[in-house]
Amino acid sequence: MRLTRKLMFAIEAVLDIAYNTSDRPVQSSEIAERQGIPRRYLEHVLQHLVRAEVLCGVRGPRGGYRLARERRRIFLGEIARVIGKLDGSISLFEKPAGSALGQSVLVPIWQNLHERALVRLDSISIEDLCVQAREAGVKSAADIPMDFAI
Repeated sequence: MRLTRKLMFAIEAVLDIAYNTSDRPVQSSEIAERQGIPRRYLEHVLQHLVRAEVLCGVRGPRGGYRLARERRRIFLGEIARVIGKLDGSISLFEKPAGSALGQSVLVPIWQNLHERALVRLDSISIEDLCVQAREAGVKSAADIPMDFAI
């Protein structure tokens, strides 16, 4: 599990949806603009999160993306696994071509680190990140009153 740009974009997109949503789906163009993520790159990530049932897609002119379940029930470990499968890199290390000593001593250390990292990520929910953002004073688009003109 490497901290790739794709993984960061995925987490930021899910967090953006959770933090900035009101009663309507969030469009990918809004996420891309707020987070500075290229839209075509973001769409690919969002579709995989929909397939993994982290997000749900809403079709139509007012469509976009919503969380598939409560934000307290979506964990960073789940997002990391989805993106890891997408990248084919859910492991912290590539299969080493090292010696028997390296295989016997170093590989178990890396495997242990990988397992501990996933356990830690499995304990951090999107709700936890939303609380941190609010405590840090990050403005939410859901807090900004809508201006309607007829």
